[in-house]
Amino acid sequence: MKEAVRPPPPAAAAVIITKASVDITNWERSPKAAEGDQMSLLEEQAGESGGASVNMDALQQPKSACASPASSNGGVYSSELLEQFGLNLHRIEKDVQRCDRNYWYFANENLDKLRNVISTYVWEHLDVGYMQGMCDLVAPLLVIFDDESLSYSCFCKLMERMIENFPSGGAMDMHFANMRSLIQILDSEMYDLMDSNGDYTHFYFCYRWFLLDFKRELVYDDVFATWEVIWAAKHIASGHFVLFLALALLETYRDIILSNSMDFTDVIKFFNEMAERHNAQSVLQLARSLVLQLQMIIENK
Repeated sequence: MKEAVRPPPPAAAAVIITKASVDITNWERSPKAAEGDQMSLLEEQAGESGGASVNMDALQQPKSACASPASSNGGVYSSELLEQFGLNLHRIEKDVQRCDRNYWYFANENLDKLRNVISTYVWEHLDVGYMQGMCDLVAPLLVIFDDESLSYSCFCKLMERMIENFPSGGAMDMHFANMRSLIQILDSEMYDLMDSNGDYTHFYFCYRWFLLDFKRELVYDDVFATWEVIWAAKHIASGHFVLFLALALLETYRDIILSNSMDFTDVIKFFNEMAERHNAQSVLQLARSLVLQLQMIIENK
């Protein structure tokens, strides 16, 4: 009996195929698919790059409807896309391993859940990719729901607002500018100190506050309460409540800052040392008062 002839090894391809049968099956079950939609993302990439080799079987696969070039159902992916995702995974792994390890929930296999949620988000949003701080935003959601799917859905919704705070967005500069205006109106004495003592009216020390919705400034129970107030405030008080919360955090220690004539370095060091030691309920109450105070000033003009 003759030994079966083995096919020659395939030539080096510019693509990697994973679970292609899933996409092909879906295509065969979709009689209404238009012929013009048969070209895969790979073909588009090949056309743009000047003729990368293409697996012809992939021509029968529909394009992914995901926000990212990556399809959650499997399919044809370029090696460049997978390399990009791999680089993101490396950054995710580093942050996951050091995210809230002192909190009981993340002292065990729940770190895997955190990794899964973040990795899924990045896979579906490769145009955004992973940015430091995302783990901090996912973690409280995962603690509350203890469910990857729910946490992922809520995180996607949360990121619709928070994404502009990351370096790819432009919200942070707007926050700083609004803080300068608010403190000039509501506490000119504090503004004068900040302006004269090294001029830190740029408010860069608030960066972490805005980036993470004060998550690293508070203990977990206070994070839950604060986030609920921020989300509710949009409907009953102000869509910019985070500004008043930041100002309230600063005003809580107003006398200490003024009496010690703190400069920029002093203020950063002070708030780093005070992290997770704030009276969140007092800060929230002061923030509400500042909203009313500004409303009264506007109404009396």
